[in-house]
Order: sequence, then C-alpha cells, then structure tokens
Amino acid sequence: MKIEERDVATLPQGDVRLLDSPVARRLLASTELARLAYVAADGTPRVFPMLFHWTGTEVVMSTFAGAAKINALRARPAVAITIDAATTPPEVLLIRGSASVTDVAGIVPEYVLAQHRYAGPEQGAANVAAVDHPGTRMARIAVRPAWVGVLDFQTRLPGGASAADFERRGRA
Repeated sequence: MKIEERDVATLPQGDVRLLDSPVARRLLASTELARLAYVAADGTPRVFPMLFHWTGTEVVMSTFAGAAKINALRARPAVAITIDAATTPPEVLLIRGSASVTDVAGIVPEYVLAQHRYAGPEQGAANVAAVDHPGTRMARIAVRPAWVGVLDFQTRLPGGASAADFERRGRA
C-alpha cells in the first residue's frame, strides 16, 4: 500500500511504514550510496559508504571475503543506515536494524543488480565481470529495517519539530 505525502506526516519516526513514503521510495530506487554505521572489532564506530540493493524487505550490501567489517558485523549486528540526497532541501532515509551476514561463493546476486542500477547495464556488467573470477568469495550483508525515519525538511524535520519550531532553533 502506497502512502500519500499527506499521510506520511501522521506517522511517527521509527514506523517501518515510512519505507513506503515517497521520499523513501525515491531514495531506495536512487543511485545514492547507503552509509552503513556499525561498531568495529576495536569497539570504535565506523561509517562506510556502500552500493546497495533494496529487495522490498531488506537493504542488501556486499563486500568481498576478508573485509574487516564482516567479523565486526557478526559480533555486533546492530547497525544504522542513512541514504540521503544532497538536494535543497535535503531528503534523508534513516534505517536501524540488525545485519545478517551470509558467505557467498561467487558474486552476490544483489551486487550485480546494484552495479547495473548505479553504472547502467553495460558498465555494470563490465564491473561485475572484472571481479567475477573462479574462487571469488563475497559476503551478503542484509538489513531488515526495524526502525525507519524520513526527513524532507519541509513536512518531516529533525526532532519531530514543526517547521516554525525548527526555524526558531538556535535563536536567542
């Protein structure tokens, strides 16, 4: 069920139904990078920009075997993702959930789909061919949203403030 712009304003931040909002739908179909925030093995926070594919239920990212983030995500699967467009006003999709990491022999199918979306069919196929060799191993990182926030800086603002409240912030 698609949510109309007028109905989005009634949903609280955190409601997963915000994934069906026009802003979320645009960003999930875009070529903006997903920025994955997680806790590294040394206990410090990390943010890593990644290509992604939206399956309709999961944000899927891929990395090659041996990447340090694989063990870190398995040890501490709680993550946050932002997908945002640097437009005026900006549009922001915020997602929280748990990362599920699956080892894949070969190329992660969603990696192929992401390459085609980001680079176009011809260049995407070339990008995949460049890394698809016998013995290639990848990890599929899937995040099923448990919390969703949308900011459009017109009807949905940080902190749930009204537009007037937001404009008054920082003034004496």
